[in-house]
This record gives sequence, C-alpha cells and structure tokens, in this order.
Amino acid sequence: MSIQVLERAMILLDELAKQSEPVALKNLAAATGLHTSTTHRILNDLVVGRYVERVDSGLYRLGMRLLELGSLVKGRLNVRAASLGPMRELHKYTGQTVNLSLQQGDEIVYVERSWSESSGMQVVRAIGGHAPLHLTSTGKLFLASWEPRQVRAYVMRTGLAGATRNSITQLDLLERELAQVRRLGYARDNEELEMGVRCIAAGVYDDTGKLLAGLSLSAPAERLHDDWIPVLLNTAAKISETLGYDKQR
Repeated sequence: MSIQVLERAMILLDELAKQSEPVALKNLAAATGLHTSTTHRILNDLVVGRYVERVDSGLYRLGMRLLELGSLVKGRLNVRAASLGPMRELHKYTGQTVNLSLQQGDEIVYVERSWSESSGMQVVRAIGGHAPLHLTSTGKLFLASWEPRQVRAYVMRTGLAGATRNSITQLDLLERELAQVRRLGYARDNEELEMGVRCIAAGVYDDTGKLLAGLSLSAPAERLHDDWIPVLLNTAAKISETLGYDKQR
C-alpha cells in the first residue's frame, strides 16, 4: 500500500470507531470526504485483513482483528513501565520523591519510586513496602472510589489504627476526607503515616476507567508545595492516557 492509501485506511477506521452501528458505504464516503469507489476499494482490503467486517450489503463496522491487536497491546502495557519516564520527569521538576503504588487488600504497596539523596527526606518505605489505605494519600484515592458500605467494612476490619497524632482514626472524619478527595480529584497525607512527611496523590486509570494505581509526591512537611498539584495531576493523566484511558468517554 502507498502512504496515501494507508492514510485513507486510517481515516476510515477512525470514522468507523465513532459509530455505534454499522455504517453504509455512501455515508462513510461522505463523512471522510473520499470518493465512493475509493472508499469501497479500501474497505474491501480491510475486510480481507479482518480489520473491517461487512455485516450486510453496503454496511460496515470494525472487525475482530482490531480487538485481537488491542488485546495484545493491552497485555504488553504495564503500569510500572508506562510510569517510569513521567515519574523521572516529575522528580526532576520537583526534586522530591515520586511513588507509584497499587492497592493490595487493605493496604497499598509501593511498586516504583523515583528519588535522590538531595530530596532531603529519608525514604523508609522502599519498593515492596506497604501501608494502610487510610494513612496514605494513594490509599485514600482507592477508598474514595469505593461504595460507602465498603468503606464501613474496611473500618470494621482495620479499626482505623493510627500511626501518628495526625492519623484519621474515626469513621466520620474519614468520610469527610474521602468526600474532599472526590471533590478535588487528588488526595493528601498530612503527616498521617510519618511525622515530618506529607504527600499528595493523583489517580492512574486504565482503559476501562478503573483506578489502577496512585502517583504520589512525598516531601518533608515544610517543603511540599501546592503549586506542584497541577503538575502531579497532569503527570498522572499522561500515564493514564498511555494505558488507554479516555477521560471524555
């Protein structure tokens, strides 16, 4: 295929992706600005390759080959791999420790970190370390995504044990905190896990819109700036997009 034909094929695939129902040949041609005969010829080649399916005379929809390829791509995408580059950039911008954490039961587990000695904070929880959901900024993101009954069940299981004098150890205070997380779109840890350390976290989402991980900034309490919040949110959004998340969908 020539470059021009490939470009036209991609235009047709993009147009088919916008449609929830099979589309007539003439409508595809009109929507893409391609001549009907050109549209028909390219569609025939795409049908042979199973990228497009002909469901009726003159009606077309995306084919199963795209689903197969998409599944392969999704299987090869890894949240850790997708996060490494953006995490390094965020660390370079802020000079502070950047963490990637996943939920594991009633805790979060740290799976990746970008930091340096110059951050001025002793890193006491290395990769593979874990902490209770309600004591961490990332953990609060996951709790905020749960139904109220799930949060109450968590409280019953854990007893909301505290780690510092700032820890949230009462259900009503936790519910208030989670409501704020939902409203703001990010979460905070105000020296609730370790005195002298504050964190802010933003969610990383997969292609289905599910919260997959939390991206957090950790810094000495006096050095964590709210000016970094938009950069953190943008970095988390960039990783989510790499994983196939579409905020508009």
